[in-house]
Amino acid sequence: MSFCCGAGMLGSFGTVRHQQTLVHNVPILFCPVCNRIDVHPAIEGEFEILVEYAQGDQAREVDFSDFVSVDNLPDLFENCTMTDDGNYADVLRQQIDIALDLLSVAKALADHEWHAALKMRLQHLSQRLQNHNSRKEMSRYSA
Repeated sequence: MSFCCGAGMLGSFGTVRHQQTLVHNVPILFCPVCNRIDVHPAIEGEFEILVEYAQGDQAREVDFSDFVSVDNLPDLFENCTMTDDGNYADVLRQQIDIALDLLSVAKALADHEWHAALKMRLQHLSQRLQNHNSRKEMSRYSA
């Protein structure tokens, strides 16, 4: 399990830019609080090789799944606390629930520094959820 800024990183598939090349459908770990994205350590070697070949061919975009078989999908994210299965709002709500639980622990322990950090994390997550819901509403009206 990977941690970032105190939050557990989520397992997902995403697009990663490496210099001028976009690589789609890459197994990644990402932090919903600070936006940190890491290529999943289990496929880092394959990712680097694919990027090297893509850049040698001057490809602007490649699809990771076209070149690398990720046969162990269930095992790939087993150490992640959560995975993004396409419902980002649910993931954010779960992260908010976890932060609220930890906030009550920090308060009970009178750990003011941790309490402040958790309040900041809650603000980020709440803002992100609000932005996500706003974008979702806007796309619903424009469709």
